[in-house]
Order: sequence, then C-alpha cells, then structure tokens
Amino acid sequence: MNSGFDATSTTKDVLHGVDLSGKCFLVTGVSAGLGIETARALVAHGASVLGTARDIQKAEQATGSIREAAEATNGSFELIQLDLADLASVRTCTGQLRHQGREIDVVIANAGVMGTPSGRTKDGFETQFGTNYLGHFVFINRIIPLLRDSGRIVILSSAAHGLSDIDLDDLNFDATPYDPWIAYARSKTAGILFAVELDRRHRERGIRATAVHPGTIRTELQRHYNAEQEAAYIALTRKGNTSSPAPVQWKTVQQGAATSIWASVIASGDLVGGQYCLNSNVALIVDSGDIRAGVRSYALDTAHAQALWAKSEELVGEQFKARSIH
Repeated sequence: MNSGFDATSTTKDVLHGVDLSGKCFLVTGVSAGLGIETARALVAHGASVLGTARDIQKAEQATGSIREAAEATNGSFELIQLDLADLASVRTCTGQLRHQGREIDVVIANAGVMGTPSGRTKDGFETQFGTNYLGHFVFINRIIPLLRDSGRIVILSSAAHGLSDIDLDDLNFDATPYDPWIAYARSKTAGILFAVELDRRHRERGIRATAVHPGTIRTELQRHYNAEQEAAYIALTRKGNTSSPAPVQWKTVQQGAATSIWASVIASGDLVGGQYCLNSNVALIVDSGDIRAGVRSYALDTAHAQALWAKSEELVGEQFKARSIH
C-alpha cells in the first residue's frame, strides 16, 4: 500500500490539514537537526511537545523556532534533561515524568550518536549500543504506563542496520575489533528489534511501535567523523552490491522528519505496528543489494527480538512486564 508520500515529502506535506490539539508528544534529542524539526512541526499543528536533551542550556538556545511555532498556535513546548548514555539520568528523568503523571500519546525516540570512536557509556556499554538502544530501552519501558491506550512509539533506526545483525554474544565488542560503522549498524538493528517486541507486548492496549529510517541528512549526527570516514561508510554500504546502487539522495531535515511524523499520527497502527518504515511508507523486506531499499529480515525476526529483550533486561538489571502478549 502506497501512502501517497515519498522521499521528497516534508513535515508540512504529511501534516497538511491535521490538527494535533490535545495530543502530547515526547521527543528525545531535541537540541539539533531532526529533533528540532520534529518538535517544531508538531507544535505548529497544535500539539504539546515534551523534548529531552542531554545539554539543557544548548537545547534552550537551539529551540527558538519551536517556541515561535508554539506561540503562533495553541501548541506548547517544554524541555527535560536526559542523558541516554547514563542510566542513572534515564531513571531520574523517567521518575520525574511518572511523578508528574502526564499522559502521553506518542513517544519518538529520536536521540542518538553515529560513528563514534571506541568508548563506553557511564554504565560500561559500548557507546552507540548503550546510547542509541539501551538508553531508550530503559527510558521507554519505564514510561510505558504513561502512554494512553492507542498510543504510538516510533524508534529512529537507519538503513545502516543492513550492514550488520546484532551479536548477542559480543554486544560490547569485547571479543572482536571495534568498528564504528558496524557498531552503529548493530545499534540500529537493535532499535528495530526493540520496536518489534514493544509492539507485540503492548498492542492489546492499542499501543503500536514501529521503527523508521529518516533518510540521509546533514545534521550534528555527523560530528564524530570526517569526510574521509564518511566516504568509507558510503563505500561499506555498497559492499556486495551486484547492481549499480543509486547515488546517495540527501534529504532536508523537513524531509527527514516526515517519516517519523507520518508513522506517529498519519499511518494506522495496524499498518506500521512492528514494521520498519522509510519515505513515509512501510518498507519491503530486502535481504540483498542496496541497504537503502528496504529492511533486512533479521531485523524483524520476532524470536530474535525476544532474545535481545531478555539480554537487555539482564544488562540493565531491570525487568519490564508485558501488559499483553500474543
């Protein structure tokens, strides 16, 4: 089923004529790039947005466009501190949210890092796996009780997931040499699997979860690597391609944020639940060739998703009870 949107569609396109008054969105990583545009587009249509940021001072300075959009509508915008690379910060933030008791309609897990040098989070996990995946794993699970029935969870992933499946026996690269792009790929595969299992566990409440690829966009996400490293990454994405891959199609932030918003409020839960979306459509399973063309089947494997969930609970020392399981 084609949604009528494509790679060129913008946030303005997908939200045309939509009134989000009375809806509350929580967006992580609202201090740059996609996070700012996602929040801006939502409040411009009347939504209330709670944005998280690791550096509140930076976020305050960077979110003027969101506040201006909110002032022009009946929308609203607030910030709360969250460092996904520190589970103590994650638990503090979720504790504050649960104390406030605010009901949430949609969570968009937008924050992340890309291509970082070898390193560890404050809890000792490989930086990209710990930040992009485990931080969100704990954060979202701890605020699930705040989601309204029929709520939506959107996990930002990447076409890079097609470079590597997760390795449950070596999640922190303790046994193999660290590669920043394979680490990034695995963290993004983990995000898709997280959406698959979240959707399975909570869909009886009407809560549906999905993963999205926003596209290739110039944002602060690229701050950890230079042009030479970027070229090496693009070459890696084309490795093994028997066909001639299309040139990289760069998107604007307005085009990049469109799929997150489409999957949040435009598409039906039955369409996107447990799926991987790109260009404001549900992606096809593509197990060979251009990784930008679809989703690898290992990223949607339900048994794989359940195994990662169990391992994640073990790593973070916290169990999260499912409200409903089929």
